[in-house]
Amino acid sequence: MNLKLEAAAPILLEEPLLDDQRFLLAGITWEQYETLRDLLDQSGLRMTYLEGWLELFMPSEKHERIKKTIARLLEQYAISQNIRLYGYGSSTYRKQAKQRGLEPDECYYLNTKKEVPDIALEVVVTSGLVDKLAVYQGLGVTEVWIWRNDQLEIHHLRQSGYEQLSTSELLPDLDLALLTRCVAIADQHDAVTAFRDTLRQKDES
Repeated sequence: MNLKLEAAAPILLEEPLLDDQRFLLAGITWEQYETLRDLLDQSGLRMTYLEGWLELFMPSEKHERIKKTIARLLEQYAISQNIRLYGYGSSTYRKQAKQRGLEPDECYYLNTKKEVPDIALEVVVTSGLVDKLAVYQGLGVTEVWIWRNDQLEIHHLRQSGYEQLSTSELLPDLDLALLTRCVAIADQHDAVTAFRDTLRQKDES
C-alpha cells in the first residue's frame, strides 16, 4: 500500500461536530502510522493503531463535553482527598514492539510520571472500529475507564487481560455512583459544584 504523505494544513471546523466521525485504514505500516501521526498532529484528530489497522477519529461536541466533565470531577476528587494525580490529556502513547499506539481521551498518573499512565479514560458515544482495550493491554495501562451507555466501566489489567470491576483498585474510595449522577447533570459547572459539595458533606459527617 503506497501512501503519499505530505505536510497537511490544519482542518478548521466552522461548527462543532454533532456526531463522532471514524474512518478505518488497513495495511498501514508502523512507519506510515508514525508519519501520519506527526503530519496530522492537529487539534481534535485522534489515531488508534493496532497491528496494521489505523482508526482516525474526530470527536463530537457531546463526546468532548462528557470527557471533560468526567475529567473535572476526577480532578476535583483528587484535590479534595489530597491525592497526587497528574493529568496529561490526550498525549500520544506508542510501542513499536507491540505495534500499538493511541491518544486516550484523558489520562492520569498517580504519584509520579511513568512510561505509560496509570489511568486512561475513554468516552464511547459511537462504537469504535479498533479494539482499544487490546491497544491499552499492549501498552501496559493499569486501568481503563470507559464511559458507555451513561455508565462508567472500570477495566483493571491482569496477566490474562482486563477484568471489569465495580470499583477502581487505584482509587478504591471514589464513589462511582456519585460521579455517574454528576456526569448526568447537563450544566458542567453545576455538575462539578454538586460533586464538590457532596464530597464536603461526606468528609464532615
